[in-house]
Amino acid sequence: MYPNLYYACKDVFGISIPVLKAVNSVGFFIAIAFIPGAWMWRYELKRKEKRGELTYRLVTITVGKAAPVSRLLLHFMLGFVAGYKLLYLLLQHNSVVNTSAYIFSWQGSFWGGLIAGSFWVIITWYYGKQEELSQPEVHKIKVWPHECVAKGIIVAGIAGVIGAKLFGIAENWNWFIKAPLNNLFSSEGFAFLGGLIVATFAMWWYHYSWGVQRMRMADALAPSLLLSYALGRLGCQIGGDGDWGITNVHPKPFHWLPDWLWAYDYPHNVANIGVYMKDCTWDNYCYHLAVPVYPTPLYELIAGLLLFGLLLLIRRNITLAGRTSAFYLMLCGIERFFIEKIRVNIRYSMAGFHPTQAEILSVFLFIAGIALYFIAPYLNANKQQKIK
Repeated sequence: MYPNLYYACKDVFGISIPVLKAVNSVGFFIAIAFIPGAWMWRYELKRKEKRGELTYRLVTITVGKAAPVSRLLLHFMLGFVAGYKLLYLLLQHNSVVNTSAYIFSWQGSFWGGLIAGSFWVIITWYYGKQEELSQPEVHKIKVWPHECVAKGIIVAGIAGVIGAKLFGIAENWNWFIKAPLNNLFSSEGFAFLGGLIVATFAMWWYHYSWGVQRMRMADALAPSLLLSYALGRLGCQIGGDGDWGITNVHPKPFHWLPDWLWAYDYPHNVANIGVYMKDCTWDNYCYHLAVPVYPTPLYELIAGLLLFGLLLLIRRNITLAGRTSAFYLMLCGIERFFIEKIRVNIRYSMAGFHPTQAEILSVFLFIAGIALYFIAPYLNANKQQKIK
């Protein structure tokens, strides 16, 4: 396992870059997963635009106006925060043990923040001055859905993190109340499925600005959500964040199956769970599981990619808006329900049953998918959206 990029880079390439200790492997790979997801979403939107399923909207813009004070202030604040944290991190990386705790602390470099904030303000002002006209002009331009992917990804990313943390808190309430503030900003306690659900709803809200086309916009988003979810699991596996399966002491069903794909002990896991490893020199990451477990993040990665491919095949023959989203919900529900059978999770007691939070949510996802499949024709405000 590689708890951060420093150990990954040192082990794979033999290069020691101490500042990389501040880059958590789990967060890094989850962030990277948004890149292919964004590409897939843009591809699907352009495909639907060419087929006439999505169209542009007219947006009024003002050309030749200097950068307003509000934008300069915003850019200064963003630049200040970035410089305040990054310069200190570059100069004092050895003193930063917990990256997430550092990010939300008051530690930082004032001069780094001042320089970065001022630089961004100067750049913003300069380019605004270059485009300034004596008489600003008002234009109406066409904005196509695929041109708004960048903003949509930001919405999905923020909503996903918030959702994952909120669902994680709900699932581990006793853990959270022991130290609410620390655990709220901790790199632990995230529920992956919760992040997916909240990100999906956030994107649904984002689509609302496109009026009657929101169902087709959601259909275009479905494959990218499934792809990003699958690839994000790679971070859970590489970092060893505790999101693994139950103990597995059973013999391998096939001799050709790699040991790490059947049962794994997650050495140097970022969650620091298990027993201490003798003669370990990996700072605070010196634990491995005493009994190996099912590497469920790998299983979800494989299952997610297979279901992503299946959804791409299914959506080729779908003409009614909403049906692709329905299949997406059903596939996500099925995948997560069955993976929960071998995952470590808190179980609830409900009418004689003992489901996990994810099992409950997966059932709701599957039911929602079935319901959407049948009511999709009635959710379109404009019946002409359907392609005959």
